[in-house]
Amino acid sequence: MIKIIHGADFHLDSPFSGLTPERASQRREEQRELLDRLAALAREKEANLVLLAGDLLDSEHVYRETAQALRDALSSIPCPVFIAPGNHDFYSRRSVWATLDWPDNVHIFSSAALERVELPGCTLWGRAFTDAHQTASPLEGLAVPEDGRVHIACLHGCVGSEDNYGPIAPQDIAASGLDYLALGHVHQGTGLQKEGNTFWAYPGCPEGRGFDELGEKGVLYVEAEPGKVTAQFVPLAKRRYEILPVDITLGVDVLSAIRTALPENRENLICRIILTGEGEKPDLAALERVLAPEFYGLTLLDRTRLPQNLWARREEDALTGLFLQAMWEKCREEPDNPLWQLAARYGLAALEGGDEG
Repeated sequence: MIKIIHGADFHLDSPFSGLTPERASQRREEQRELLDRLAALAREKEANLVLLAGDLLDSEHVYRETAQALRDALSSIPCPVFIAPGNHDFYSRRSVWATLDWPDNVHIFSSAALERVELPGCTLWGRAFTDAHQTASPLEGLAVPEDGRVHIACLHGCVGSEDNYGPIAPQDIAASGLDYLALGHVHQGTGLQKEGNTFWAYPGCPEGRGFDELGEKGVLYVEAEPGKVTAQFVPLAKRRYEILPVDITLGVDVLSAIRTALPENRENLICRIILTGEGEKPDLAALERVLAPEFYGLTLLDRTRLPQNLWARREEDALTGLFLQAMWEKCREEPDNPLWQLAARYGLAALEGGDEG
């Protein structure tokens, strides 16, 4: 049995452009800390292999501290580490993969052609992106021999897609004859999948960087032998992103409704709370002043709707009625567009001499 730690898509040195410079720097440092947790996991599980399936780096521009942290963490892993560069960190003569002196236990695939490596108990296959785009399947031409060994591949690519990032057809996975295909590129973990007799998986990114990368993130611990593979998700992330809808229909105390919906242990949570339902426009600034200290990051969005009884006033033979009738039609045409609800609120307040600020 071969014990594997399978990770991908760390995107070290991401810019975190949506954060303040101080927070962005902190998040990049926290990304480097992921490497130590990865190494600790490999030691804890007594792994035989660590497979890093591409986009370990966000680009070819790498901070010196990041390169040093990566080299130090990988050198502390007491087993072979294999890296298959992806579209963000593709292998080139000027890339960090070619210019840095890597530890002896680290093997970096450097060719667009499949490379075969014989290891105790298994045969490993891998290849690298050598450009930001690759139109050919990373599995092209692979059909492993039936020799009783465990056959594993570490590749970057996109299953079921015909894009320029290493498209992989499901039938190519089945035809490969591999026991396990360790993939990178897709940031949402898939869990263990199977095509033909070949098991495959994306571990997802090990830590989210935005609201398109929600929930727990980590790597996979895989045990593989001929014809049998098991995989266990292992969380590694320090922070996580969540989107939380909260219904604040008229009559509900807004702050109480939000607190009821909140998870515990929020200090490492980056949360977007979306307020829904019917009622008065919530005071987002006041709510944020109260709630923000409980989170690492908090955004509040108003997606509430005007109460139905207010729409009844569109029948009034007055300017307010004409305005509400126009807004009613717009809201019916685009019910998921929050701008019309906002326009209706502000317009109604202006007509009635109120203040919706």
